Parts: sequence; C-alpha cells; structure tokens
Amino acid sequence: MKEKLKSIVLVLLVLSSLVESYYLMYRLPGSDSVIKSAAKYLKAEDMGPETNVESLIYPDKMIIHMGDNKHTVFYPNSTFYNLIFSRLEGRSFDSFQRRSLQDLNIAEIRTENPGIELTFGAGVPVSLLQRVMQIHPDSLFQAEQIDRIWIYNVNNETKAHALFFSTEGDVVYEAGKADLTVQDVQQHVDFGLTWTPYTLQNGLYYIPETEVEMVATTLRIDAYTTEQMQRSLFFDPSITRNIREKNGSEIYTDSKRSLQVRQEQKWMRYTDPAALPDGEIDMDKEVLAAVDFVNQHGGWDGDYRLSLAGGGTDQNEVVFQQYYGTYPILERPQFQYGTINLNLHQGTVSTYERSLIYMKSEETKKEMKMLPGGEELRAHLKGISGQSRVVDLYPAYLPTSNEEGLLLTPVWAVKLQTGGVMVLNK
Repeated sequence: MKEKLKSIVLVLLVLSSLVESYYLMYRLPGSDSVIKSAAKYLKAEDMGPETNVESLIYPDKMIIHMGDNKHTVFYPNSTFYNLIFSRLEGRSFDSFQRRSLQDLNIAEIRTENPGIELTFGAGVPVSLLQRVMQIHPDSLFQAEQIDRIWIYNVNNETKAHALFFSTEGDVVYEAGKADLTVQDVQQHVDFGLTWTPYTLQNGLYYIPETEVEMVATTLRIDAYTTEQMQRSLFFDPSITRNIREKNGSEIYTDSKRSLQVRQEQKWMRYTDPAALPDGEIDMDKEVLAAVDFVNQHGGWDGDYRLSLAGGGTDQNEVVFQQYYGTYPILERPQFQYGTINLNLHQGTVSTYERSLIYMKSEETKKEMKMLPGGEELRAHLKGISGQSRVVDLYPAYLPTSNEEGLLLTPVWAVKLQTGGVMVLNK
C-alpha cells in the first residue's frame, strides 16, 4: 500500500514539474515575442484606432465619361463616388484576355463612349484589388499591378466592356465576362450629367470649367509622446539610451533598433536594421504586414488610402496617404504630415515614418474657399508647364500648424512628370 502511495506521489511530482517547466518556457513576460513570427507584431498600448486593408484600397478619383467629349470627376467619399464604387464592388469580372494598348483607340473610347474610369495612382496589386472587387484572375493577370479600370459602353453593343490597365504601360486585360449591363453603366454615367464639367488637358489630366468649392478648416490636435512611441516600438524601453543630434532631433536606441524624433515637427522615424534581407517581393504580404504594424504601433488617426505599394523606385516601400473628407492632405518638406511610410523586407518592417500629430474630432473653424477653374486655372498651369510637364491635377489640403491646431488650406496640387508635386498658389 505504501509503495503504491509513493508511486502516486512521484507521478504527481513529475506532472507538477512538467507544468512548471511549461510556464517557465512559454509564459514568462516577453517570451511570446520569441515564439511568435516576426510579422506578428505585439501591441504595446492603446493609441490610435486600428483598421483593415480593405478600407485602405480605393481609387484616388473616378472620371465619368458621358460621350460627346463631356466629362466630370468624382473624388473619394463624395456621394456619387461612394454610390458607384459600392455597386462596382459587388460586380464580378472574369475570363481575362491580355491585349496590347496599341490595339485600343483610347482617345475614341474617352470622347465617344459613356463610361467610368477608376484611377489608382501608382497602382494596386491584383491580389489586393481582389479584396475589394469580385475579380477572378488567371495566374498571368494575378501577378500584375493595376493603375486604371475603365468600364464603358459601345454603341449598338449589348454588353459592357471592362479594361484593367497594367502599370507595365502597354498591357491591358479585358474581362470577357463582366457582371454589368449596358443599362448599369449608363445609370452610373448619368450621375455626372448635372455635375461640374471637366475638360481633358493635353491628353493627361482634367480641368474643371468652373470654380471648385472646398472647406478650409482648423482642427484640434494632440501628439503622441516620445515615451509612448518608445513603449510601442521597443521590446524593453528601459534599456534604450538617448542621443541628441545637432539638428535638434533626438535618437533613442537599444543598440539594435533606433527611434529618431524631431520635436519641432512632431515627426518620427523608426529603423530596424535587423530586418530580413532582400528576397522575392510579395507586395500582397508586404502591405498586409504594413497595415498590421501600423495597427499595433500608432494606429490610424483618420482616413487613409494605399497610395504606393512597391510602385516607386523602392520596390519594398509602402505608403498610405491621409485624407480629410474628400481630399488628400499634402506632405510638405517644412511640415511632414499627411502620409505614413514603411519599408518592408519579407514581411518585416525596416523603416517606419509618420507624424506624431493626430486629429481630434472637434473643428474649431470652418470657412468656404473657391479654387479657380477654367481659363484662370489654365493660366496658372501654363506658368508651371515651362518648368516640367504636368501629368495630373487634383484638389488637396495643405497642412500647417498654428496656435489653434491644424489648419487645412484648400489648394490645387500639380503632379509633375519628374514625380514631384507642386502647390498651385492662387
């Protein structure tokens, strides 16, 4: 009997030892960061709200072609833009055929055929576009990045056409099956009949023939502290040391990662040189990892749009453009606010740049402003075109900080062929 009791006690002691060993190995503070994947970022504290990638993918503008060389433009979050895009999200596109751009008469389609043109700036990978639209690509189309979608009607034809333009330049994919009728397309086009008329300029961008009304506003703001960002970005903030630079910025480092903060501009840059080396780029995974990282390290202080996914000179770069209402906020060298920039390598963030400022919900001031249109706008643009070719034009907000908060001033933003963006002063 005693021997049996001893055996039972021994078994219990062994089991107890195994349980304690398990907790020591897997439940000590900080141990989760070791056993989890590098791409699974841990949230240090509550800061800004989180979002999902689907809410960040949408066109930067929607051009409505009404035939007879009549056009108008809808911008994100406007009534007709939201209505049309929400309907297109539920339509399916299938049986894609690869075509050469040379085979299409784009000028005729633009001027004569009623249709909807969605533009995506530097482009969006098809694998990400699938998250917001019912696209069924083959393996060839799946690997593309799309910067335009053009859905239009042709006279005396019973089905709508849907073209997806590759960022490669001369490659277009046409959907053999599109869940849209000619009547659907025409109904969407008719929303533009009473809107501001726009005219194509130099075959590249559109100019409104009347003034564009916008709201200048001042917003209450606050800023994340350096201590908050340290706790968010370092596994153990207590071991970081501070280095003050001559230009007024401060650097905090744990000997591996670094956090640079410019207090005057309320701007930060986080660097992790231990990021994985370059390999095959999968922009779908890179963008998802970027969204996850921002969710856990600062959050989203407003509305953002995926503006660049490996489409620039740096193929590992992901950029999110901030919007206020319908229009983007321009980042300027003298006031770095309006974008979140990340550089990733196989799902691991190597650099992370953003403003520490975030908006509060209260507006302290509002004032209506009119941006010039028509001949007055053309005269302003003529002075710029001598410096560099203008490739795009859009309304935007220029941010400045003052004692009352964040002032957002309406401006025309002019994108140049060189890649730079100029502000058009009235």
